[in-house]
Amino acid sequence: MAKHSKNIPARGLRVADQIQRDLAEIISFELKDPRVGMITITEVQITPDYAHAKVFFTMLSDNKDDIRNTIEGLTKASGFVRGQLGRRLTIHTLPELHFIHDTSTARGMELSKLIDEANASRAKDADEG
Repeated sequence: MAKHSKNIPARGLRVADQIQRDLAEIISFELKDPRVGMITITEVQITPDYAHAKVFFTMLSDNKDDIRNTIEGLTKASGFVRGQLGRRLTIHTLPELHFIHDTSTARGMELSKLIDEANASRAKDADEG
């Protein structure tokens, strides 16, 4: 048992990566819901028992209404998406999908902008001094 339990985290990561790749394909090419536009699946976190998967995604638009509509569309289509995923994966338990908008890239861009502004003002102060 102990030998097998060491392999579970690595296997869980591989399963999550495969789910991420398959979901990106299914959502891009097979999902016909008009509320779901161009999205990027950034990460999939799966529970150790494979019962639930958090699917993080980003969009080009940061409009709250667009995000809400996309989450509603993905949630409504989760049964279809899960069924398509079941045809591609051969795992004992197919996880229930929970879609979450990922704001980390937007926050990262804001922080990068602030750092650039601070560096520019610092360089300006050094030139004046």
